[in-house]
Formats: sequence, structure tokens, C-alpha cells
Amino acid sequence: MQFCDLTAQYRLYRAEIDAAVSEIVSSGRFIDGPAVTRLEDELAQRVGARHAVACANGTDALTISLLALKTRPGDEVIVPDFTFIATAECVSLLGAVPVFVDVKEDDFTLDPALLESLMTERTKGIIAVSLFGQCADMESIMGIARRHGLWVIEDAAQSFGAVRNGTPSCGWADISTTSFFPTKPLGCYGDGGALFTGNDEYARLMRLLGHHGAVEKYVHQIVGLNSRLDAIQAAVVSVKLRHFDEELRARNFSASAYTAGLGELVSVPKVSRGNTSTWAQYTVRSARRDRIRASLAAINIPTMIHYPVPLHLQPAFASLPSASDNFPVTERLCREVFSLPMHPFLSDADVTEVVEKIKDFRSEERRTVHD
Repeated sequence: MQFCDLTAQYRLYRAEIDAAVSEIVSSGRFIDGPAVTRLEDELAQRVGARHAVACANGTDALTISLLALKTRPGDEVIVPDFTFIATAECVSLLGAVPVFVDVKEDDFTLDPALLESLMTERTKGIIAVSLFGQCADMESIMGIARRHGLWVIEDAAQSFGAVRNGTPSCGWADISTTSFFPTKPLGCYGDGGALFTGNDEYARLMRLLGHHGAVEKYVHQIVGLNSRLDAIQAAVVSVKLRHFDEELRARNFSASAYTAGLGELVSVPKVSRGNTSTWAQYTVRSARRDRIRASLAAINIPTMIHYPVPLHLQPAFASLPSASDNFPVTERLCREVFSLPMHPFLSDADVTEVVEKIKDFRSEERRTVHD
């Protein structure tokens, strides 16, 4: 069983993908060009954004967003404690200070009720991570940010394709970012990313920043970086986008089957009211996590932990002032969460096998206790 079966996906779309890649190779337009422009138009239309700007990867997308928003050394940016390090490392790389905030127990996303207690005169913005496939509470986050004159970035690396109360992920914030890393719900065959905004000036800056600050070759208006999406990767994402809705339906079907079978065995993920999920991960919780994972590994069922270490306990952020008792939910999650195989090509038999093996583990555990 595969945790994420990209081979099955390629077999299904092989003719389309091979034709799209061949077209790029034949054209000789490997950087920028029509394939990238076409994808940007498709992405913008999908989320209802005025602008979509492709870039080299999801981490660069966050960095470019922060630069476009004029983030300066010493500025404070609030980020959730329970997320991949990219969300916070981009802040630190620019000399700004990530300020960690705990997350909600129900959907693992940033807890808006804690935001105002963390704000200082140096706070400039908030990065809200739409985690594991569903949007954070963007209405509350945007409302709080507007009251305090802060900008908001939605880190939608895992949630492109999700919807919250009628608004797509990547359609909420001042700037939103996503990733096309191969294992994302919409992925390419290397690294790739994109940024979204409704602000013309932000869009202009984001394009400049990703192209060495140049508006024409060898004429550089600002200092930027090299973060362009390869045309081959753009072509691959365009092909996969044609099948994206069908894949999301398949992911939701498998997630529903997992939830129905596992609901009394482990703590299953919850989709917040008004949300849909892309099910980038199907992440469950159990105090017996390590023993369950070992029992599944013994029969070649792969699992992963997203994420084992809170950001505030990462060695990279050891110099930041933080207290471990400020993040009780994140620390519990890091001890208990693990993710099960999830992709559009999971068979009913695959899901049933995972459920039955966890059920067998629990039954054996009960027998051992009684004995």
C-alpha cells in the first residue's frame, strides 16, 4: 500500500502528461512562456482571484509574500505553532520575528481567540495556515486583523481546492500561497508554487520579486530572487487540474469511509462547519500512536507524523522567547497525531484493511489488559 500513489496517477493521465511535456520540450520554452501564463489564468479563475503568480515552490511563495508586504527586520508576524517549519522560517530569514500561537483542538488550525493577546506595537501581520486540507477560520482572522491594521497571508499549501462558506481557499487573505510539491492534492513532478491576490500593487511586486526584480532583461528595479515555475511543471499541473475535482471527490469518499470505520477506535479528523476539505492528509489522534503505527508498519501499511515537534521547540527557534506551557494543544497533538494513507486512488479494500488492522490492534490490546 502506498501512502501517496503518484505512480497510479501517472498511469491514468500518462497520455495527457506525456503530450503536454513533449509540447514544452519541442517548443524550447522551458522558463516562463505560454504554459506558465495559461496555468496562472486557470489558477486565478479557480479561486476567483484577480491575480495568480506562479513561482518555484511554496516556501518561496511565502517569502515573496512577506517581501511584497514590506516585512522588515524586527517586525513580528504571528504564525501557528502546529505547522511545517516553512511557515515560520521565511519570517526569520527576513530578520522578522515569528510569534507562535496555539491551535484549536477540533481542526488543528490557528486559534483566533488567542491572537489579540499576542499583539504588540511591532506586530505587522498574521500567517494563517489552512492545515491538512481545510481552511482556517478566515472570517475571524481577517476581522481581527482589520481591526488592528494588520495584513494576513493564508498559507494554503495543503488546501488549494477547499472552500469555506462559499469562498475558496486562496481567496480570503491579502495574499495567499500554495504549493505544488508532488504529494500535495494538486502537485507537479518537482517543486512549484503560486501566489494569489486581489491587489494590483502586490501582484506587480510579486512578479518583480520572483524574477530578480526585473521588468525587462538585465534591467532590475528592485533586489529580488530567482523563483520561476518551470514550464514543464506548469504543464503537468494544468493536466492534473483537469482531473482535480474528480480526485477531490475520491479523497472525500475515502475520508468518509475512514471516519465511519475508525470513529470508535481513534480520534478522527473533523471538518469545521461551512468547510470542505481536500484531505491533503487524513490525520487521526491516539495516545497509543506509536504502538498503532508499529503494528501497521509490521504489515507494510505506511503512516507518517504531521508534525512530531512544535515550532516553539525546534532547535532553529531556540533563541526566540517562548514558554512551553503556552501551547498545550499543539504539544498534545504532536504526541498523538499520525496520518494514514490518503490519495485519490485508494481502493475500498485499502481503506478496509487499514480500519480492520487498527481494529485488530485495539482488540488485541483489550485482551492483553484483561489477561
